[in-house]
Parts: sequence; structure tokens; C-alpha cells
Amino acid sequence: MDLRQLRYFVTVANERNFTRAAEKLNMAQPPLSRQIQQLEASLGTVLIERGTRPLRLTAMGHLFYEHANQVLNRVSEVQQMMASATKADRRRFTIGFVASTIYARLPALIRRFRALAPDIDLSLIECGSLEQITALKDGKIDVGFGRIRFEDEHVVRTILREERLVVAVPATHPLAQSSHPVALSAIAAEPQILYPRAPRPSYADQVLSLFHDHGLAPRVAHEARELQIAIGMVAAEEGVCVVPETVRQSRTEDVRYLDISEPATSPIIMSFRKGERSPELRILARVISETYDEWGYPIPGTVTDLL
Repeated sequence: MDLRQLRYFVTVANERNFTRAAEKLNMAQPPLSRQIQQLEASLGTVLIERGTRPLRLTAMGHLFYEHANQVLNRVSEVQQMMASATKADRRRFTIGFVASTIYARLPALIRRFRALAPDIDLSLIECGSLEQITALKDGKIDVGFGRIRFEDEHVVRTILREERLVVAVPATHPLAQSSHPVALSAIAAEPQILYPRAPRPSYADQVLSLFHDHGLAPRVAHEARELQIAIGMVAAEEGVCVVPETVRQSRTEDVRYLDISEPATSPIIMSFRKGERSPELRILARVISETYDEWGYPIPGTVTDLL
């Protein structure tokens, strides 16, 4: 007698029909009948009255049915308990990120991290740069990727690299017909689409600061919740939008991405708790170091210090 035979018997007892039980078990009826016969032989008693329609259990069949259900239920509980214990025993690592970093090659880093640490329970949480400070200190995330510079005595931040900014314009716009970089003054003369609308301060404030640093006061036509909405509004000819360079790959059929003549960048900032030296953080530092070396990016000293 084994657990498989117990499941077979309980299924037949529940269905009261060998054909339906076999279908539910995804097996042929003859093998199922043989398994029940072998079970009865091992117990030395008849469990099912086969001459009735629908099938009926004998007195011993009813007794065995009750105990078989108890055994199967207990086995299921043990399996669930072990699965929960196994999951709880796995090391966890949570990454917070702002939406625009998804375009900034963050997915490639995450894929490499998973490949190097398949046993780590990795979670991703979208949250703003400033929200990441609280999340780090509360232990809700272990590392954050954002764009806003901030200072906190409990958090270490390092600028992984400065990402060049470009301007997204409708494909039909006159600016899109030129192959030369566009001046910020020409961009500021167009209706601006900013993102994200909230929370603030955010990447939107970086864009506004870029204009203000050059003595420009752009007119904000729309504030979008997220990047894809902003790009969609550009495609709808509602305005232009200054975006990180890596967004070029997201939509090209009705939007053009033009270089900006003035220096214009947005930082990609990694943040983690001060004094943190977990194995998971060290693995991430290794991934960043090796991948940035392949991509030809300078490797920040704060990252190499974690190795």
C-alpha cells in the first residue's frame, strides 16, 4: 500500500465510478482497477461493491476511506509546511527602483544577478528616489536605484553613471527633420510634457532645473504619471519631452529622439544602508563591476569597495 493507491481509492470513492475517476486522475481505467484490486489484496478485504451503479463502499471501505482521507490531508499539510519553511529559509534581497531606470539597463543587471544567485528570493519594488530612503532604513528594500541626489547619514549613495538626456518630439515636428542636435532654447519654446507627476521632487524637477540653469522658462503643457504615457502624448503631438537616452528603444514609429546640444545628463544613483556588507549586496556589486567593464562604463569606487 502506498500514497498513490490511497489517492486512487479516495478518487474512486468520491466519483463512485471508475471511468470518471480515471479521467480525473488522467489515466486509463484498467490500470486504475488493478491498483484498487492490489490495495484490497494488501488489506485482505473488499473495499468497493462493484456490482452496484453507482459504486458503493463496503463497511470496511467506509472505514478505510475516512482514514485514507486523514492520511492524505496530513501529507498535504506536511508538504505545504515544508514548502513554506523552505521559502522562509531562502535569503531575500529586495531592489527598489524608479521607473526610468528600467530603461537604463537595469534589467540586464537583474538578469545577471539572478544567474549568479538563483537561490536568493529576489523582489523588485517600484518606488521614488526619496521614498527609497525610508524604505532602506525600514528594511523594506536592500538597495535602491534612483535619480535624485539626497543626503542621509544612514544611507550610502553612489552615482553609477550620468545618463545623457535627449528630447522626444513627434515624428511630424519640424525639429525632427534635422539631423543636428537641438538647443535647449528651441526645446523650451515647445510645450513640455513632464513625468512623473508625483511624487515630487523627481526626475521632472531635474528637467525643469536643466532649463532654469540656462535661463529658460519652459511652458509645461502636461504632467504624466509615467514615462510611457508621456511618450504617448508626444506621439499624439501634445508637446515634447526630455527623456534619458536609453528611452530611444521604446517607441520609434511616430516619435523621434534628438540629441541636445548643451550638456544634459541625469544620474543613475545606487543607494544602500550605511555599513551594509551582505553577501547579496556584494554579488550585486560584482555584477555591476563586471557588466560596466564590458559596457565600457567607469566603475565607481563605492562599488569596488563592496567587492
